[in-house]
Amino acid sequence: MATVAKKQLSNKKKRIKVPKELIYEMRKGSPIYYRDYDKVLKGELPIEVVMGSSGLQAWLIKLLMKLLLSKLDKKYEILTNEVGYKFAPRSWYNLDIGIWDREKVKPYLMRDKFIPVPPEVVIEVDTKADLRKFENPQDYFHRKTQDLLDSEVKKVIWIFTKDKKIWIAENKKPWLIVDFDYDVPVIEDITFNLKNLLEEEGENV
Repeated sequence: MATVAKKQLSNKKKRIKVPKELIYEMRKGSPIYYRDYDKVLKGELPIEVVMGSSGLQAWLIKLLMKLLLSKLDKKYEILTNEVGYKFAPRSWYNLDIGIWDREKVKPYLMRDKFIPVPPEVVIEVDTKADLRKFENPQDYFHRKTQDLLDSEVKKVIWIFTKDKKIWIAENKKPWLIVDFDYDVPVIEDITFNLKNLLEEEGENV
């Protein structure tokens, strides 16, 4: 018994408390940390490095925002910059781009809190989440997508830059995996073709 007690005490001493700034998202009270958060704890990386977006991620979000803002009806509100969405008790996700019904989200825009009403559409570009706690990295993407759909988000679109693939997920419909040259329906009659957007910027896919 004494040996077991000593081991438990030793394990407690080895545990390092992760500061809340390194929590990327929260699901049912279980934290999902920023990628490479452990390197911050070891002093190998500054916290800004793991929290910041890559140039490619930020650029693609800018291109999509530019397109959506030029076409989106005024009855919608489009938010970006890792907007926090509280989808359940002790649960929240960061969203790269969220499109809300303006009347539904309006009461929460001037509050310094996560938004508790579901957006109509979510668009994600890669992730900053640390995926090592998941058996398979795809588990995170599936889980987040299903959580969003279960919370009454109508559509979730993932852009994966490494594989050059796009997921399109809707409730009660088959989830699609398409290439960058696919005309992705966003909301109402608005679509985007990522290949065309990049080529307009002088970039080849």
